Amino acid sequence: MQIFSSNDFQLGILGGGQLGRMLIAEAIRFDIQTSVMDSDPNAPAFPIANNVYLGDIKIENEVYQFGKSCQLMTIEIEAVNTIALRRLEEEGVLIFPQPHAIEILQNKLYQKQFYQNYNIPTAPFFYLENPLEIKEKKFLKPLVQKTCTAGYDGKGVFILRNEYDFQDLLIGPSIFEDFIPNALEISVIVAKNKRGEIHCYPPVEMVFHPTANLVEYLVCPARINVDLAIKADEIAKKLINSLNLIGILAVEMFITPEGEILVNESAPRPHNSGHHTLESSFTSQYEQHLRAILNLPLGSVQKKTDAVMINLLGEPGYSGKVKYLGIEEVLEIPGVMLHIYGKKETRPFRKMGHITILDSNVDEALSKANWVKNKLKVIA
Repeated sequence: MQIFSSNDFQLGILGGGQLGRMLIAEAIRFDIQTSVMDSDPNAPAFPIANNVYLGDIKIENEVYQFGKSCQLMTIEIEAVNTIALRRLEEEGVLIFPQPHAIEILQNKLYQKQFYQNYNIPTAPFFYLENPLEIKEKKFLKPLVQKTCTAGYDGKGVFILRNEYDFQDLLIGPSIFEDFIPNALEISVIVAKNKRGEIHCYPPVEMVFHPTANLVEYLVCPARINVDLAIKADEIAKKLINSLNLIGILAVEMFITPEGEILVNESAPRPHNSGHHTLESSFTSQYEQHLRAILNLPLGSVQKKTDAVMINLLGEPGYSGKVKYLGIEEVLEIPGVMLHIYGKKETRPFRKMGHITILDSNVDEALSKANWVKNKLKVIA
């Protein structure tokens, strides 16, 4: 029988955004002491962490010094310094997800090469160190440019439809992959612990904002047939095994009109596409991540009810101290669960919170979600 003790145990979290905040909220239930490092003194996770450190998670020495006080470290964003993590790992600090997996997934080129090497289905692509070289290539259909690093929340992605778009190319080494027209976008969150247990949450369907290129809302469960859901689970399990990753892995996929499933990209951490699990599942993705990295039995991924999750985004045209319009009206609707992340300043399309709508019928949940989306606004 494994003995679990929270005494003198420090869980270090690199990144203090909303994902770190929600992870800490679950850690509190386990009486786990948390230390968080972020460069923003107003980081959303800071108010509920036991210890906070102002520092840059991309700087080797700062990450190394922070990690020396922790028995176990994890991340809430993959853009971290892995040289420091490898040093800490060699010195006995447990780090999950492991540095080797973070290094692959924090770079879009390494990701795509990994998919190819392990026969994970993905869209064809090519790499250009200088994106302007695309002007010399002939392409017969639209391409998606993704900068190899620093892409997050809709940034670092550009759809190149024709030569008139050359002037808007993103700067920096990039991959260019085939644009998949009329694709349904889904996400599968899969967890694995050192015992070898692997659990997949039901696939969710993602609907993206037409201009901000980030998730506007998601539907759980995805409106796909059983065969496609099983195939998506199999791909996610194959990927987490191929990476030998401990923790949570969010796998975003395209389903083509012909029924082919292609992996878009993956993130080795709790993910926007799993926020709904806080209320709609027996085990939230945040608790599941803790269970996985602590090598505890994984929790049930069974859903309690259908759900729709809406990202609460800053309204276009507003920047400054945040204000919320429509909260009272929204909270009158049964099944509406509001999460505000504690960010003091809003700006256009910044993620300021999320709302989960629970209902026994996914169509009813969607109807409520559309009403909520039009009623609740984030302004300054």
